Amino acid sequence: MLIIPTETIFMKTLTLLLLFVLPILLTDVQAQSFRGLDKSPLDMAYFPDNFAHDREEGDQAIMRVIYSRPQKKNREIFGKKVAYGKVWRTGANEATEIKLYQDVSFAGKKLKKGVYALFTIPGKNEWTIIFNKGLDYWGAYRYNEGNDALRVTAKASTSSGTTEAFTIQFEMESEGKGVMNIAWDNTVVKVPFTY
Repeated sequence: MLIIPTETIFMKTLTLLLLFVLPILLTDVQAQSFRGLDKSPLDMAYFPDNFAHDREEGDQAIMRVIYSRPQKKNREIFGKKVAYGKVWRTGANEATEIKLYQDVSFAGKKLKKGVYALFTIPGKNEWTIIFNKGLDYWGAYRYNEGNDALRVTAKASTSSGTTEAFTIQFEMESEGKGVMNIAWDNTVVKVPFTY
């Protein structure tokens, strides 16, 4: 009968544990070092609204918006959290970005195809909508009016319900006409456009 010393069994067991368990532990530690999710998740909306999901061969997107969606969280938003009369990033985190795949007219004013930062100046009854050539900025801290490509105004109205997460969504009115809806809390702003 072969007798294996206890020390040898212990060393082999320890070696196996180090070879197989330690890499798993180290991997778990590395994964823990990634930062968590943003409090205001990133979202994207297309016009036509169903473009990304239901498109058929030959369909063309007219525009796309990429933005972060802050939450209301029982706060008073417009006039408090987001000041009236001051340039706002139109969401959270990086400034909202809108890409036009073709020339589009907002409130009757033509804007050439391209990529723009979408800033707004909220007011109680009317908002200024700003399409700006300055891209890749955090917030509106480095907003430069000299980079504005277009400014239009749009009416603000009170919604019947509360929109918890800031939302930008497009709707088609008829062929060649649509509306960009901006909503948060109990405020809705409708920005008409033609294409």
